[in-house]
Amino acid sequence: MKFSDRDVLIDPCNTDRRVKDFGFPHTQIRGGLTVILIGLFILLLGLRPDYFGLDRGLYIGFTQIIAILIGIALLTFGASSTLNAFWACTNKTLLADIGNRTILTGYVICAFTALADAFGFGTNPPPEVILGTLQNRGVVIGLIVILVGLLMMVRWSNDRSIPGELEVENQLS
Repeated sequence: MKFSDRDVLIDPCNTDRRVKDFGFPHTQIRGGLTVILIGLFILLLGLRPDYFGLDRGLYIGFTQIIAILIGIALLTFGASSTLNAFWACTNKTLLADIGNRTILTGYVICAFTALADAFGFGTNPPPEVILGTLQNRGVVIGLIVILVGLLMMVRWSNDRSIPGELEVENQLS
């Protein structure tokens, strides 16, 4: 099947030599970093609303917990998509795949421990949902699991050769 020039230039995994700077997806990395910044802003808004001139109560309530979880979700999604961008057009290792699932597991830990009161198995009854000491510890444990997953997704090798280039060289020799 023969591709047109437009298809060859759009496809990031093509092996045609006409595309410059092969293998480094700038747009995906910029998008991931933008999502990280938006997530950081929402996380700070949930943790310290007084920095933005908003009223802060004595405890971290349900609305702040939801803002914190949305911020963590955007931070996690942005970091994961940024690290996935470095695996563009190549096969990810098994460690990177396990890291992706570890990140999702860490977020589930964060979400369920932060919303333990809302689900009814926390220390406070459901009308008074707050983020207590045990929930804080659970969120920190979930964040540590997310960090371990992100470290597992890092591409440690520097090989940026075009896929199929070695096969073509081996066939020619």
